[in-house]
Amino acid sequence: MIQRLLGVSVGALITFLILWLSTVVKPVDLMPWYLAAAVIGAIASFFWPVVIGFWLHRRAKARRDDQIQKEVDRQLEEQQKG
Repeated sequence: MIQRLLGVSVGALITFLILWLSTVVKPVDLMPWYLAAAVIGAIASFFWPVVIGFWLHRRAKARRDDQIQKEVDRQLEEQQKG
């Protein structure tokens, strides 16, 4: 439920931004802008979990690598002392 709500929100936000950009550019024919906004918004609402998943995975991997490096440093320090 929350995933669908977030997906719709992301898609609506991107659609709004594209339509807002179309008012700044002031094209002659607005239909291509409406079509592009709808298509890009739909794609964004469909694929946002994939993008967030990649970002969270990289963040977790970086944290895990930092913990491993800290443990290696600690063990090397203990070996040099002892």
